[in-house]
Amino acid sequence: MKYFLSVVLLFSFSGYSYAQDDLFGTEKKPAKHGLVVGVNGNFDAPAGDMAKRFGLSYRIGPSFQYKTQSNWLFGLKADFIFGNKINEPGFLSNFPYRNAGMIGTDGYRTSANTYERGYMIGIQGGKIFNISKKNSDNGILLSGTAGFLQHKILITNSDGKLLQFSGDYRKGYDRLANGAFIEPYIGYIYFSKNGLVNFHIGLDAVMGFTQGRRDYWFDVRQSGNDKRLDILFGLRGGWYIPAFKRKSEEFFFE
Repeated sequence: MKYFLSVVLLFSFSGYSYAQDDLFGTEKKPAKHGLVVGVNGNFDAPAGDMAKRFGLSYRIGPSFQYKTQSNWLFGLKADFIFGNKINEPGFLSNFPYRNAGMIGTDGYRTSANTYERGYMIGIQGGKIFNISKKNSDNGILLSGTAGFLQHKILITNSDGKLLQFSGDYRKGYDRLANGAFIEPYIGYIYFSKNGLVNFHIGLDAVMGFTQGRRDYWFDVRQSGNDKRLDILFGLRGGWYIPAFKRKSEEFFFE
């Protein structure tokens, strides 16, 4: 009888301990799954043919992904490219006094501003390798993106008095190029248990297999259909807004 009571008490205590751990969340729970909306930012250093045309730049854009319970991520990502440094050889070389101002339609000097602009859009997929002892959603993120990349030199004239940069004539200077790209990424991803702090940070590299899309560049008097290898090495970070599915739980007490 004493042996029977001991066994009953042992199992009762074990069941109580398990229920207590499950109830108060002291055990490590399975990874969550659901939609993850992100806002991402990059600081990029160019290489390859990109470095011949532009300087340092940055990117910002959204992502829409689905996270599975096995920690796979897949979805769509877009980035908009911004920069102010133009390195293009021979750019505007047919305007020898451009730094002092060009002559506008009113006979007075005026200036043109130049910027790097572009965008990327692609399909993204990756895997979280969990390294957290307390949260199954956190760990090392390895991902890749493949899609379409386009960039050009944006030329603006605030007072609109430079006819050489108006309408279709501007296309003879903008160095438009586009094509396919791939982008591997490695970083750390974190989802807080209360859902308020969710982010990732890491390193990526963009390799764009692009081609010039202008038949003729007016300033250097040559074709603009060159093939290019455009590379960006970036420090990337982002903030996530997850919409994870909640599993309903029922507790039975006897």
